[in-house]
Parts: sequence; C-alpha cells; structure tokens
Amino acid sequence: MSELLRRFRSTIITTPEAEIRLDPTLSGRLMLARHNDLTVSYAPFEHIQYNARIVIVGITPGAQQASNALVELGRMLIAGAEEQISLAAAKVFASFSGPMRRNLVAMLDHVGLARWLGLPSTDALWTSRGDLAHFTSALRYPVLVDGKNYSGTPSMTETPILRQYLSDCLREEALALSQAVWIPLGPKAGQAVRWLIQNGDLDGSRVIEGLPHPSGANAERCAYFLGRKRRSDLSRKTNPVAIDQARERAMATVAALP
Repeated sequence: MSELLRRFRSTIITTPEAEIRLDPTLSGRLMLARHNDLTVSYAPFEHIQYNARIVIVGITPGAQQASNALVELGRMLIAGAEEQISLAAAKVFASFSGPMRRNLVAMLDHVGLARWLGLPSTDALWTSRGDLAHFTSALRYPVLVDGKNYSGTPSMTETPILRQYLSDCLREEALALSQAVWIPLGPKAGQAVRWLIQNGDLDGSRVIEGLPHPSGANAERCAYFLGRKRRSDLSRKTNPVAIDQARERAMATVAALP
C-alpha cells in the first residue's frame, strides 16, 4: 500500500462526497507540508504507469482534479477494489479532468500524437488505452498559495519546499519513464522538465515543449494553436509568433519520433 494512502485511507472513505467537493484539503486533514502561505495536500496521484509511451505534465493538480481523485478513490475502496487498482483508476479519472481535457485532446491530436500512437484520437488515453499514457504534474500533489491553486509563483525550482517535490517525485517518474515522450503543458511545467534535463535525469530529445496549458484561462492561446482563431482577432496578451514557432517545433518533434 502507498504510505500516504495508509495514512489517509480512513479519512477519505469516511468523509462525505459533498464535503470533499467543498474543500479537497478537508480543512487541513490531508496536509503534507506547509511553509508560510504555501500548503501541499494529499490527493491520490502517486500511481506510475510504467509502460506508458507518453508522459503529460501539468503544473499541479487543482482543486477540481483533487476532489475528483479523492471521490473516485473512496468510491472504489468502499466497493472493495484493490488499492493499486483504485489508485490507478482515481488518477486517470481525475487527471486533466473537466473542460481542460477537451482542449488537451485537441492539441495532442493536432500535433500528430494520436497518429504516432496508432489511435483515432488521444481521447482514448483516458478510456480504452490508459496504458499508453502517464499523467502527472511537476508538483505531484495539490499545492495551494494562500488557499488558491498554485499557478507557478513562487518558482518551483527556487522554492525549497517545492523543489523537494521535484526531486522526490518528478525525478522518480523521469527515471522510471526515461524512454517515454514527455509533454509539459505551458511554460511552468516546461521549467520543471528542463530542470530534470539540466540535472541529467531526462533526455531532452524526447521532450515536446510548446503546447499551451489547456486551462480555461488559456482559451485564446489554445484556440490559436489549433487554428480556430485568426491572428487578427487575438488580444494583445497573446503572442502569435511564439505560438506559431512552438506549434511547428512540436509537430517536427513528433514527426521525427521513432
């Protein structure tokens, strides 16, 4: 059993779903670490899909993903499922859940990853072909800043409490999945993956950077990346040249994959 699951199992299965949905930290009962206004809470994201061909890296699980994972884990454990099966199912169910999954699938398909994997669409990575993908975050467990979802500030590579999770968790995944293709979403996740490369834990030639983070806040960047919005209609906050270059690099990297 996961050491953390052993520690929090009773709390998870005895807490009503409505309470988890309201506050996935359970008022601090799932806290792993705290420093000033930074807190790290437990949610079941420790499963590693060792045979995965691609690794998709976000920043950190948000509150919605954390609550989805906790609810699914509790449901499966109460139903009598084995712990490892429950952890795997909870992680796949919750990873990049909500509206962001549609954006993510569209972008992965757009750069050619579905074709490379031999799938009609990468949507299958969350259903029938979950064995092909490992979903993770630069910071494996949900990080909050003053009670709000962490979005990359303060820097995860320069803040000791956060850098420790990179070293302990993300590095473990890089060593276990060194032959997979890594896809960080957005510049903050990209920073963490580059940190792995600089430390010699990951081969940079197997990294596809440049995909915008699929969150709703990035809707315009995602739409332009996908060709759904014209350059002339973009707001000043979106840099079309950078997105064009990132898209071209991503497609070229996928085309060159063995």
